[in-house]
Amino acid sequence: MRKITDLKSGIYILEIFFPSNFTVGIKKFNHIEFNDGYYYYVGSAQKNLGFRLKRHLKKEKTRHWHIDHLTTLASAEIKSILIFEDHKKDFEEKLAADLLDDSNFSAACKGFGSGDSPKSFTHLFYSGKESVQSQLLSKYQSAVLFTPS
Repeated sequence: MRKITDLKSGIYILEIFFPSNFTVGIKKFNHIEFNDGYYYYVGSAQKNLGFRLKRHLKKEKTRHWHIDHLTTLASAEIKSILIFEDHKKDFEEKLAADLLDDSNFSAACKGFGSGDSPKSFTHLFYSGKESVQSQLLSKYQSAVLFTPS
C-alpha cells in the first residue's frame, strides 16, 4: 500500500469543516467573518505532493500560505482530500474555475490562495452542506479520495 508521502506531484482539494464562524489573521482578509460549514481549497504541488498534504494536516507549522491560516485554527478539521496525482499546474486553475461555476459552491472570498494563479478568482470555496465530495468524485473520476485518520 502506498503512503501519502509517496505522492510526487499533482493538484488537490482540501475539504475543511468549521463548526462555527471564524476569522483569519491575514491583513487582506481580516475584515471578513467566515461562516461555519464546509470549505474547499484547491491547491497544487509540482513536487513533493505527499509532503505538502502531510504538512496541511499538521496544526503546528509556520504559516507560509493563505491556507495555513485556516488549517492552523483549532476548530478546523480536514475531513478529506481529493487528489489528482500527476496533474499539471494548469489543471489547478481549471478546477478552481469549475468550482466557481458549480452551484454547490460559492467563492469564499476573492483572491484567497490564488496569488500564483492569475486567471483564478479564488481557490477557496464554501458549501453549507456536507459531503459535496461524492459529486466531485463522480465529475472527476481520476481523483483519489484520502480521508485523514
